[in-house]
Amino acid sequence: MNNRPIFNTEEVNKIIRNRRSQFVAQFKEDDPVEDHIILEMLENANWAPTHKLTEPWRFMVFAGEGLQRLADFQSNLYKERSEKTGKFIEATYAKFKENPLKASHIIAIGMKRDLRANLPEMEEIAAVSMAVQNMYLTASAHGLAAYWGTGGPTFWPEAKPFFGLEEADMLMGFFYVAKPASDRWPEGKRKPISEKVTWVRE
Repeated sequence: MNNRPIFNTEEVNKIIRNRRSQFVAQFKEDDPVEDHIILEMLENANWAPTHKLTEPWRFMVFAGEGLQRLADFQSNLYKERSEKTGKFIEATYAKFKENPLKASHIIAIGMKRDLRANLPEMEEIAAVSMAVQNMYLTASAHGLAAYWGTGGPTFWPEAKPFFGLEEADMLMGFFYVAKPASDRWPEGKRKPISEKVTWVRE
Protein backbone atom coordinates (compact mmCIF):
# COMPACT_ATOMS: atom_id res chain seq x y z
CA MET A 1 0.00 0.00 0.00
CA ASN A 2 1.40 3.38 -1.03
CA ASN A 3 0.88 5.94 1.74
CA ARG A 4 3.37 8.50 0.47
CA PRO A 5 1.92 11.97 1.00
CA ILE A 6 1.26 14.14 -2.04
CA PHE A 7 2.80 17.60 -1.77
CA ASN A 8 2.09 20.75 -3.74
CA THR A 9 5.61 21.56 -4.90
CA GLU A 10 4.62 25.01 -6.18
CA GLU A 11 3.38 25.98 -2.72
CA VAL A 12 6.49 24.52 -1.08
CA ASN A 13 8.73 26.55 -3.39
CA LYS A 14 6.61 29.65 -2.83
CA ILE A 15 6.76 29.59 0.96
CA ILE A 16 10.49 28.83 1.06
CA ARG A 17 11.41 31.56 -1.41
CA ASN A 18 9.10 34.16 0.14
CA ARG A 19 10.03 33.66 3.79
CA ARG A 20 11.21 37.00 5.16
CA SER A 21 12.51 38.58 8.33
CA GLN A 22 10.63 41.58 9.65
CA PHE A 23 11.98 43.47 12.64
CA VAL A 24 10.67 45.34 15.68
CA ALA A 25 10.21 48.59 13.73
CA GLN A 26 7.84 46.71 11.41
CA PHE A 27 5.75 45.18 14.20
CA LYS A 28 2.13 46.06 14.86
CA GLU A 29 1.93 46.61 18.60
CA ASP A 30 -0.91 45.79 21.00
CA ASP A 31 -2.48 43.23 18.64
CA PRO A 32 -1.28 39.81 19.79
CA VAL A 33 -0.96 36.76 17.57
CA GLU A 34 -3.31 33.95 18.57
CA ASP A 35 -1.64 31.31 20.74
CA HIS A 36 -2.84 28.49 18.49
CA ILE A 37 -0.65 29.86 15.67
CA ILE A 38 2.38 29.93 17.97
CA LEU A 39 1.59 26.33 18.96
CA GLU A 40 1.43 25.38 15.28
CA MET A 41 4.85 26.98 14.74
CA LEU A 42 6.27 25.01 17.68
CA GLU A 43 4.70 21.76 16.50
CA ASN A 44 6.29 22.24 13.08
CA ALA A 45 9.61 23.03 14.76
CA ASN A 46 9.34 19.67 16.51
CA TRP A 47 9.47 17.90 13.13
CA ALA A 48 12.93 19.14 12.19
CA PRO A 49 15.56 16.54 11.25
CA THR A 50 17.47 15.20 14.26
CA HIS A 51 20.32 12.69 14.24
CA LYS A 52 19.75 9.81 16.69
CA LEU A 53 16.42 11.46 17.54
CA THR A 54 18.02 13.61 20.22
CA GLU A 55 15.50 16.41 19.48
CA PRO A 56 17.82 19.01 21.05
CA TRP A 57 15.54 22.04 20.60
CA ARG A 58 14.07 23.66 23.69
CA PHE A 59 11.75 26.67 23.57
CA MET A 60 10.58 29.10 26.23
CA VAL A 61 7.67 31.25 25.05
CA PHE A 62 7.20 34.74 26.50
CA ALA A 63 3.79 36.37 26.02
CA GLY A 64 1.57 38.82 27.88
CA GLU A 65 3.20 39.77 31.20
CA GLY A 66 5.95 37.29 30.39
CA LEU A 67 7.36 39.82 27.92
CA GLN A 68 7.88 42.24 30.80
CA ARG A 69 9.64 39.53 32.76
CA LEU A 70 12.05 38.92 29.86
CA ALA A 71 12.60 42.66 29.40
CA ASP A 72 13.40 43.12 33.08
CA PHE A 73 15.72 40.12 33.17
CA GLN A 74 17.82 41.06 30.16
CA SER A 75 18.00 44.79 30.92
CA ASN A 76 19.00 44.19 34.55
CA LEU A 77 21.59 41.60 33.58
CA TYR A 78 22.99 43.97 30.94
CA LYS A 79 23.25 46.74 33.54
CA GLU A 80 24.97 44.43 36.01
CA ARG A 81 27.49 43.18 33.43
CA SER A 82 28.23 46.53 31.83
CA GLU A 83 28.68 48.43 35.08
CA LYS A 84 31.40 45.94 36.06
CA THR A 85 33.33 46.84 32.92
CA GLY A 86 32.47 50.53 32.96
CA LYS A 87 30.77 50.25 29.56
CA PHE A 88 27.14 50.91 30.48
CA ILE A 89 25.20 52.56 27.63
CA GLU A 90 21.80 54.00 28.50
CA ALA A 91 20.44 53.55 24.95
CA THR A 92 21.33 49.85 24.97
CA TYR A 93 19.71 49.41 28.37
CA ALA A 94 16.55 51.10 27.08
CA LYS A 95 16.50 48.85 24.02
CA PHE A 96 16.71 45.73 26.20
CA LYS A 97 13.93 47.13 28.38
CA GLU A 98 11.55 48.26 25.62
CA ASN A 99 11.93 46.04 22.54
CA PRO A 100 10.44 42.85 24.02
CA LEU A 101 7.24 44.73 24.82
CA LYS A 102 6.75 45.52 21.13
CA ALA A 103 6.44 41.85 20.16
CA SER A 104 3.43 39.59 20.48
CA HIS A 105 5.49 36.55 21.47
CA ILE A 106 9.20 35.97 21.96
CA ILE A 107 10.51 32.42 21.82
CA ALA A 108 13.86 31.77 23.50
CA ILE A 109 15.75 29.14 21.49
CA GLY A 110 17.78 26.59 23.41
CA MET A 111 19.92 23.64 22.39
CA LYS A 112 19.84 20.87 25.01
CA ARG A 113 22.98 18.77 24.81
CA ASP A 114 22.66 15.00 25.15
CA LEU A 115 26.27 13.97 25.75
CA ARG A 116 25.33 10.28 25.82
CA ALA A 117 24.45 10.48 22.12
CA ASN A 118 28.09 11.34 21.35
CA LEU A 119 27.15 13.65 18.49
CA PRO A 120 29.23 16.56 17.23
CA GLU A 121 27.91 19.83 18.64
CA MET A 122 27.53 21.14 15.10
CA GLU A 123 24.86 18.53 14.36
CA GLU A 124 22.78 19.60 17.33
CA ILE A 125 23.13 23.28 16.44
CA ALA A 126 22.05 22.43 12.89
CA ALA A 127 19.02 20.51 14.16
CA VAL A 128 17.86 23.47 16.26
CA SER A 129 18.46 25.81 13.33
CA MET A 130 16.24 23.67 11.11
CA ALA A 131 13.58 23.71 13.82
CA VAL A 132 13.72 27.51 13.80
CA GLN A 133 13.45 27.52 10.01
CA ASN A 134 10.24 25.51 10.36
CA MET A 135 8.91 28.22 12.69
CA TYR A 136 10.02 30.89 10.23
CA LEU A 137 8.20 29.22 7.35
CA THR A 138 5.04 28.76 9.40
CA ALA A 139 5.10 32.40 10.53
CA SER A 140 5.47 33.57 6.93
CA ALA A 141 2.64 31.28 5.81
CA HIS A 142 0.41 33.08 8.32
CA GLY A 143 1.59 36.48 7.08
CA LEU A 144 3.32 37.29 10.36
CA ALA A 145 6.35 39.45 11.01
CA ALA A 146 9.14 37.44 12.60
CA TYR A 147 12.89 37.32 12.99
CA TRP A 148 15.60 35.33 14.73
CA GLY A 149 18.00 37.51 16.68
CA THR A 150 21.08 36.68 18.73
CA GLY A 151 21.24 39.90 20.72
CA GLY A 152 20.66 40.44 24.42
CA PRO A 153 21.76 37.63 26.73
CA THR A 154 22.31 35.04 23.97
CA PHE A 155 26.04 34.72 24.65
CA TRP A 156 26.01 35.48 28.39
CA PRO A 157 26.73 32.19 30.19
CA GLU A 158 25.13 33.36 33.43
CA ALA A 159 21.80 33.82 31.59
CA LYS A 160 21.38 30.09 30.83
CA PRO A 161 19.62 29.06 34.07
CA PHE A 162 16.86 31.63 33.50
CA PHE A 163 16.00 29.76 30.29
CA GLY A 164 16.20 26.30 31.83
CA LEU A 165 19.60 25.55 30.28
CA GLU A 166 22.67 23.98 31.86
CA GLU A 167 26.36 24.66 31.27
CA ALA A 168 26.69 22.17 28.40
CA ASP A 169 23.60 23.57 26.68
CA MET A 170 23.45 26.58 24.40
CA LEU A 171 21.20 29.60 24.19
CA MET A 172 20.84 30.25 20.46
CA GLY A 173 18.90 33.50 20.48
CA PHE A 174 15.32 34.66 20.32
CA PHE A 175 12.53 34.35 17.77
CA TYR A 176 10.37 37.48 17.78
CA VAL A 177 6.81 37.20 16.42
CA ALA A 178 4.15 39.85 15.80
CA LYS A 179 1.55 40.94 13.32
CA PRO A 180 3.09 43.25 10.70
CA ALA A 181 2.28 46.94 10.77
CA SER A 182 2.04 47.00 6.97
CA ASP A 183 0.53 44.70 4.35
CA ARG A 184 3.59 45.28 2.18
CA TRP A 185 5.64 42.08 2.16
CA PRO A 186 9.43 42.60 2.06
CA GLU A 187 11.19 41.75 -1.17
CA GLY A 188 14.10 39.34 -1.09
CA LYS A 189 17.40 39.28 -2.92
CA ARG A 190 19.78 36.39 -3.56
CA LYS A 191 22.75 35.97 -5.87
CA PRO A 192 22.31 33.17 -8.44
CA ILE A 193 22.72 29.66 -7.03
CA SER A 194 25.00 28.92 -10.00
CA GLU A 195 27.66 31.08 -8.33
CA LYS A 196 27.64 28.85 -5.24
CA VAL A 197 27.50 25.34 -6.67
CA THR A 198 30.19 23.10 -8.11
CA TRP A 199 29.04 20.01 -10.01
CA VAL A 200 31.28 16.93 -10.06
CA ARG A 201 30.11 14.48 -12.72
CA GLU A 202 33.19 12.33 -13.34
